[in-house]
Amino acid sequence: MDDPDKKTEVVLLACGSFNPITNMHLRLFELAKDYFHETGKYKVIKGIISPVGDAYKKKGLISANHRVTMAKLATKNSDWVEVDEWESSQSEWTETLKVLRYQHQKFLSPDPTNSLQNAVPLTKPGRKRKQEPNRHEPIKKKNQTPDIKSVPQVKLLCGSDMLESFGIPNLWKLEDITEIVENHGLVCISRAGSNAQQFIYESDLLWRHRNNIHLVEEWITNDISSTKIRRALRRGQSIRYLVPDVVQEYIEKHNLYSPESEDRNAGVVLAPLQKNTSNSKN
Repeated sequence: MDDPDKKTEVVLLACGSFNPITNMHLRLFELAKDYFHETGKYKVIKGIISPVGDAYKKKGLISANHRVTMAKLATKNSDWVEVDEWESSQSEWTETLKVLRYQHQKFLSPDPTNSLQNAVPLTKPGRKRKQEPNRHEPIKKKNQTPDIKSVPQVKLLCGSDMLESFGIPNLWKLEDITEIVENHGLVCISRAGSNAQQFIYESDLLWRHRNNIHLVEEWITNDISSTKIRRALRRGQSIRYLVPDVVQEYIEKHNLYSPESEDRNAGVVLAPLQKNTSNSKN
C-alpha cells in the first residue's frame, strides 16, 4: 500500500539562455521550493540549470562555455541547485521536451549516454539493465508501474514569459507543449506585468492540464533580466547586486558583453522558428 504521508519527490529543471545568469534566475528555484514544501505534498530534492546550446542562435547569445561557467560559479555554494551541461554541449539545438526526457531518464538509468537516444517519452521507460546489482528496476512489464511512481517528477521551472511564449506561432510544437504539461508539469513564477492565469484560461490545452501547472506568486517583485544586465554592461553601468559577485568578476575578467557581442546572430532566424516553420511547410 502507498504511504499517505509519503511526499512526492520533485526535481526542478530550468532551461534557458542564462546570458548571463542573474540573481533572479536563482530566486526562481527558491520560490518554487518554498511553494512545493508549503503544500505538504511535495519534497524538492534537486534543482537543475540547463543552459541552451549555441545552435539556438538567439541574438546576443555568447558561447555556451562562458554561460555554463558563470552558472556553475553562481551555484557553487548551493547544496541543491546544480548545472547540467548536456543540452549546451549538443551540436544542434535541442527541444526543451527532449531535455526534460533526458533528465527524467537519468533517474531511470544510472548512466545515460550523452545522446538523444535516451531522451524517450515519459510513457516509454528506458532499457532495463539486468546485470546491475542493487537495482530495483523490474524486468517484467507488468511491474513497471510501481517503479515509475518511485521516480522523482521532473518539472519545468520557468517565468511567465516562457509560459506565454507557448502562444508564439512556430516557437513550440503543439505535441511538445502537450507532453510537457501532461507528463511532466510546469512551475511558473509570475512576473510583473504578466497574467499567467488569464493565459492559461484562454488556452484550451493549458486549461485541460491546469492541475499540472503550478503558478507561484512572486510577492517580492524582482524585474532583473539578462537583457537589462547586458544593456547596462554595454553602457558601462554597474551590475553589482544584480548577479552574484563571482559572475560579475568573471564577466569583467573576460570582457564578455559589448555592442559587438550583442550583434551576434543578428538577422539569424531563431533555431526553433527555423525548424518548426520548415516542418510545417513539408
